[in-house]
Order: sequence, then C-alpha cells, then structure tokens
Amino acid sequence: MRGFSTNAIHAGQEPDPTTGSVIVPIHATSTFVQDGVGGTRGGYEYSRSANPTRTALQECLAVLEGGRHGLAFGSGMGATDVLLRVLLRPGDHVVLPHDAYGGTFRLVDKVFVAWGVEYTPVDLADLDALRAALRPTTRLVWCETPTNPLLGIADIAAVAGAASSVNARLVVDNTFASPYLQNPLALGADVVLHSTTKYVGGHSDVIGGALVTSDDELAERLAFTQNAVGSVPGPFDAWLTLRGVKTLAVRMERHSDNAERIVEVLAHHRGVERVLYPGLPEHPGHEVAAKQMRRFGGMVSFLVTGGREAALRVCGATELFTLAESLGGVESLIEHPGAMTHASVAGSALEVPDSLVRLSVGIEDVADLAEDLRTALDAAVS
Repeated sequence: MRGFSTNAIHAGQEPDPTTGSVIVPIHATSTFVQDGVGGTRGGYEYSRSANPTRTALQECLAVLEGGRHGLAFGSGMGATDVLLRVLLRPGDHVVLPHDAYGGTFRLVDKVFVAWGVEYTPVDLADLDALRAALRPTTRLVWCETPTNPLLGIADIAAVAGAASSVNARLVVDNTFASPYLQNPLALGADVVLHSTTKYVGGHSDVIGGALVTSDDELAERLAFTQNAVGSVPGPFDAWLTLRGVKTLAVRMERHSDNAERIVEVLAHHRGVERVLYPGLPEHPGHEVAAKQMRRFGGMVSFLVTGGREAALRVCGATELFTLAESLGGVESLIEHPGAMTHASVAGSALEVPDSLVRLSVGIEDVADLAEDLRTALDAAVS
C-alpha cells in the first residue's frame, strides 16, 4: 500500500496520455466532441456533468480518505447542500454538534427547517446525550471533530455506533483535521465532507468542497443531484485544489508543529483564561483525539481574560496573524468567531463565548508568530 504523500502526488494523476504532461492539464472546456450521437470519449460530454481535471481531483481525494467515490464541489457549503438534499426529506430529524460551523447551522436552520426538517444540537462527546437525542425519524448525525470553533472532540467510532442504532447516516466534516490527520470512513462514518478551501487547497486562493464515501448507491445519488443542481467547481479551481493536495502532508506537519508552540505561549500568558487545543493533556477529548488522529492540527482557540473587548483588541493588534475569516492556508489568521464566522449562531443554542479568539496557525517561522501573538496579548490586556 502506498503512503499518504505518494498518493497525494500520484493518485488520479497519471501523465497526460496525449502530451506526456506530468501535471494534470486544466481542461478549460464546457463541452466535448462526440463520436456520433451518444458516443463520448472517456465518458465526457459536458463539464457540468464531468471534467477530466475534476475527475483527477476526485480520484485523489477518494484515495486519501480511503473511500471508493469522491465528488468535488464549488464550495464546502455546496457539498453540504447536495448531501442534505439527498439524505433528508420533510419530517426527518438531524443531530448537529452543539458548536457546529456557523454556515452549516445557517443552512439547516434557515433553509431546511423551512422544508420541514427538524434538528437537535448535541455535545457529541457526551454519548448519553447523543443517544437521548436520537429519534425514530433521525436520518442523519452530523459530526465535526475537531469542532469549529471550540475544538471539541467526538469519538467517531462510538458516534457511528449510536447513529447506526436508529439507521441514521453519520457524516463527518473532516475539514479541521484534513485527510492527513484523520480518516473517518475507517472509523465507521458513511460520508466525509471537506471544505477544500481550507487545508486541502492550503493556499487561500480557491473555494471548493468535497464528499467522499464508499457507498456505491449513495455516491450515485449524490452525483445525480450534484449534476442536477450544478454545484460543481470549474477546472481551474479543481486544478488549484489538486496542486494544494500534493503538499498536504508536509504542510500539516508544520501546521501542527507551530500550533503546539503557540499553545505553549498562550498557556503561560496572563491574558489568556483558557486554551482550547486537543493536544493538551487536560483537554477533555485528548485521549480520543490521540487515538483517532495522527496529530492535533493547526487550529487553536482561546478565551481572553477581560471578555469581548479584550478579545477584539487582541484580534486587532497582531501583525503576522492576519485578521480574516477562513482557515487552513499557509499564512496565519486570527478571528473573533462571535462577530465573524459564527455570527449566524448568535442567540441560538450554538452561540459561542464573546471572549473567544480562533487562530489558524500557518507555516511561518514559529518564533515570529509567537512574538507577534505575545505582543498583541500584552497590549490588549495591559
């Protein structure tokens, strides 16, 4: 069996048979010639349905996640929407993480609830609470681990067992971990979702999403719906994402190295009330994370002493940590989830603390990042 980095560079990416191009070409075409009516070359007829550049990306992602089928989308939310359309009907029930990504919550709460879908937010680390929330109408358990932005950890295998007890599907949003750090299908998940905008693409220059599954029938339904609603990436977006995949392993190692050092800085600073990082032994999900993840990743959250205003001052005082939404790029980012990525959950059961700051720790020189953050904290809480 080939290693992760080998697959990231080669899976689905054979040299072009016509020119010998080592890198997968950008097939910038909307349509393909047919050898007679219905006589397609390699199954390609129209780029909404299939495109060779997208195919290469899909095959690579499927291999990296240990699945049989991969589908690439125009965004992570596009992938989420198609998945929910396929799996849910009016009257169905969904279990969401109690600190789910704000965009996922917004889609369920503002779009699918109007369609007749019901949901219950649950701390998936609490298996008793999960079992209590399950209903005969539960069709889907939506899991993030680590969660966004509180870095909670769920035991994927245990959650899969609970979901299967009511014949519900388990979907794991693996964006924070990436395929390099965690493979949910091997732990019992039915579908893995990624915002490939984040670590998979890795350079903050492309929007994309992906679904991976080994369920043949489900994959067929997903592909049909994707084509029907047109939720696909363009060939250049697919190419950029595929380029990013090639360095995923080395980037994730550096992200993890840097995050561990940043956690040390935060843990010893008087302006920090609490650090949220699954690599810390005191984190309630540490043992589970150590069991199901290769390392603990590049995402770090912390609570600032002094509340919301102090947190906002920290976010505005850094220089190398750029104030911006998103995550997973080579550059370090800082944000205030309550006012930015998770503003949509304000006033709901998923509301995040006002003093919370989230970091996406990049791959810069870690000494520079540590000094930047320490200086910002000193200024914010002086």
